[in-house]
Formats: sequence, structure tokens, C-alpha cells
Amino acid sequence: MQALPNREVHPAAVTAMLAERFADDALSADTLGRIGALEVRLARDAAEVAAAQEVRYRVFYEELGATQAGIEAATGRDVDRFDEVCDHLLVFDTSLPGPDHRRIVGTYRLLRQEIATEAGGFYSEGEFELKRLVARHPGQRFLELGRSCVLPQYRSKRTIEILWQGIWAYINHYRIGVMTGCASFHGTVPAAHAEALSYLAHNCRASLEWDVRAVSGRYCPMDLMPVEAIGMRSALAAMPPLIKGYLRVGAKVGDGCVIDHQFGTVDVFIVMPVQQIAARYVSYYSGEAERFAA
Repeated sequence: MQALPNREVHPAAVTAMLAERFADDALSADTLGRIGALEVRLARDAAEVAAAQEVRYRVFYEELGATQAGIEAATGRDVDRFDEVCDHLLVFDTSLPGPDHRRIVGTYRLLRQEIATEAGGFYSEGEFELKRLVARHPGQRFLELGRSCVLPQYRSKRTIEILWQGIWAYINHYRIGVMTGCASFHGTVPAAHAEALSYLAHNCRASLEWDVRAVSGRYCPMDLMPVEAIGMRSALAAMPPLIKGYLRVGAKVGDGCVIDHQFGTVDVFIVMPVQQIAARYVSYYSGEAERFAA
């Protein structure tokens, strides 16, 4: 695989590049989890990736107001250069009519370390010093989680659980040691999330071994309030469900946050060494994962 240039890629080009990739992707043939009518697995063809990009567009651009370039506006798809090399984890509502690619209600983008190395780096490196963290742990295999979104009517505990079933099956299959990625607060003013960000800074920071700092020039402080002014319940209530979900399984956050003007978000860095994930979640998701993928 050749390193990808740092440029935007047209959706049609991504579709063409994906066609060959799916021909021999063994894991994409498997169902990785199932709860009721919801099913989770990897995308099996370029049409499913394109449909996931449409779901991302509906959430990031139509609902949350991300800034559109000409390609997004013309195609109704959220596309960048990483789509062609990532695996795309998809949640389907099997009770909906039509073909599978029209039943997608949620998606995650997964980028393994060996693929990122060949492709020129991780997505998060534009905001956080992830490369330094990877270099400090040469014996670990890293996985970047990104572009997480779920359609509004499916934002429930059940959907989060089935996404985690899929992620757990994936990390077991590829023997992943560390999960990382950006998670976002809506809006571009960190002070609007002062209590939640301060709670993360004071209570959820990664240890020195796993710490990651926002890149120079984009660093914004997170400790915006003194410890005694922070209410745990109100801080947690103000956090996006995705971040609370990460914290429940034992995730930690890096040093500083970053403003993403394109997507209209304040981003924090999440790091989850697999061995440090809370035991009750390891027991639950491992058991579920073993039902679907070896």
C-alpha cells in the first residue's frame, strides 16, 4: 500500500479504491454482534462504505452543522483520505426494509497501527501527539477509533452496547493492545464545557506512561475550574454519551483539548490500554465477542 498524500479524496475515487480491498477481507464476512433487530459487522463492499459516509453526513453536516466543502455538499457524503484504508464498523437495523446498505443506523471507523504506518499516519495526529505515544510502546498494537456517529432515533444504551460488541470482537481478532481516538463536545468554545472539561482534567487524566498532549499551536487548556467548584454529577451529565461510555470502561484522557473548526467541536484525546479496561466489561464483552468471532 502506498502512503496517501495529505489531500481530500473524491468519493468516487474512494469507492474505486475500496473495491479491491474487500475481495479478501475475511473478517468482513462475519457478524460480530447482535441485540434484537440490531446487528454489527464490518462493511463488506464499497456500497456499504458509501452508505456509512451518508449516515456521517446526515449527523455531522445536516444535524450538527459541520462546514461543508464542495464535495460534501455535492455528494451528501462525509469523505476523507482515511476512508479507503480504514475498516468501517456498521450497525444495521435488520427490521428496516431494503438492502443492507440502506439499513445502516450507526458507524465507527477503525484504523489499525500497521495500516496507519503504511498510509502516512493516524487521523488524530493532526490534533494530538499520538506518534510519540506509539513510539513509547513499541510492543503494543494500536487501534484508532474515529468518526463515531449514530442516527438520532438509535441513540440508546442498546446501540452503544452492540457497537462495543463489534469493537471487542475486532480487537480480539487483531490482538489490539491499545485503543485511542478523539471524542468531541459540540461547539468551538471550550469555556462552554468548563465543568465537564475540568472534571476530565482533574479526575480522568492518563498516567504519565500513557499521556498524550495536544499538538503545539492547537493546545487549549481543559482545567478551566478549580476542583472544589466541580460537581461530579453535573459534570458527567454535561458530557456527550460517547465520552461517558469511554469513561465507564476505564478510558483516560490526554493533556489539553483542540478546537476543530470544520466539524464545530472541541476534541479531547481518549486512550484505552486494553489490559486496563474495567474487568466487568472485559468479562461481558469478551463473552459476547466469542459468540461471533474468533
